[in-house]
Amino acid sequence: MSEKQVIGEPLVIDGRRLSLSRAVRAGDFVYLTGQVPMQDGAVMTKGAIEDQTRVVLDDITATLAVAGCTRDDVVKAMVWLTDRSDFPGFDLVYGEYFPNDPPARSAVVTDLLVDVRVEVEVVAYKPLARA
Repeated sequence: MSEKQVIGEPLVIDGRRLSLSRAVRAGDFVYLTGQVPMQDGAVMTKGAIEDQTRVVLDDITATLAVAGCTRDDVVKAMVWLTDRSDFPGFDLVYGEYFPNDPPARSAVVTDLLVDVRVEVEVVAYKPLARA
């Protein structure tokens, strides 16, 4: 296995292939691209923060599985919200997905490049089998 492995199919939003990888394994770490809520290949611009958060965390869970990881392997999460008042709803749903020994996390309020309420990026630690 090479030092760096691209994981997953290319990301396509609104019919346009993005110039990024869904995830990259580098040694024992798996880095996921920041995930925004998407449904059927389109950005999910509507919906409550709880709904958007579930879509994001479900997509992250699926990408982790392709990389041979689970949410239990996540060691760090970075969260971007567009509205400070969305944090309680986000945190409630996030806690459902990471109920025990949650990863370290940072969260900021900022504008995003697409019209959504949340973006989440994670890093997982899953040691490779050594020969």
